[in-house]
Amino acid sequence: MTSEEKIRHAFENKNWQEIKVTDSWQIFKIMAEFVDGFEKMAKIGPCVSIFGSARTKNENPYYKMSETAARLLTERGYGVISGGGPGIMEAANKGAYEAGGKSVGLNIELPFEQFHNKYIDRDKLMEFDYFFVRKVMFMKYSQGFIILPGGFGTMDESFEAITLIQTGKIARFPIVFVGTDYWGGLFKWVEDKMLNAENNIKADDLNLYRVVDTAEEAVEHIFRFYDKYVLKPNF
Repeated sequence: MTSEEKIRHAFENKNWQEIKVTDSWQIFKIMAEFVDGFEKMAKIGPCVSIFGSARTKNENPYYKMSETAARLLTERGYGVISGGGPGIMEAANKGAYEAGGKSVGLNIELPFEQFHNKYIDRDKLMEFDYFFVRKVMFMKYSQGFIILPGGFGTMDESFEAITLIQTGKIARFPIVFVGTDYWGGLFKWVEDKMLNAENNIKADDLNLYRVVDTAEEAVEHIFRFYDKYVLKPNF
């Protein structure tokens, strides 16, 4: 079915019974994904999620940074969670897997681009139909986010986490963006426009995240954070 056909199909008139049946079955699918995810993730232990583009090639310096960050995290006993796909996600799982640590993949079924990488522990690969269920798993079971250059999906995950912490909906945990050259312009805009020009956020909100340039700085920020706090679930 083409994109145009999907749009036309979505706007077709449906009777009440068709809507009710479809919605009811969808609820059960959503519940099943939550239950399966909660049961598997609760057994893994403290983890840090590493985000970034699926399109990053393995010769890219950011791919190497993702590998390094994952290795350093596993050396301190953390598991590593990725989105399960190629690129930065693959690098994160590879770094954890080759260092003998826990390597978790939360894969999303997409019509293009996304396929799970080979470095995920067999018992720690989860497949999701729904982005919002997958996002809950990241938020609930991560003790920190390391965010390398990526696209809309990477920004979606990271800014949702910042929003949930800002609004007190989840406990605070460290969020680190790696790559000043990549992220610097975005966060200068946040400070100049969101804060100073429009007063849409508070000055303290700028402390909810950190921007660094190396994998070592990113993991060190997480380690320093938990020198002061006890690890606990985020909800």
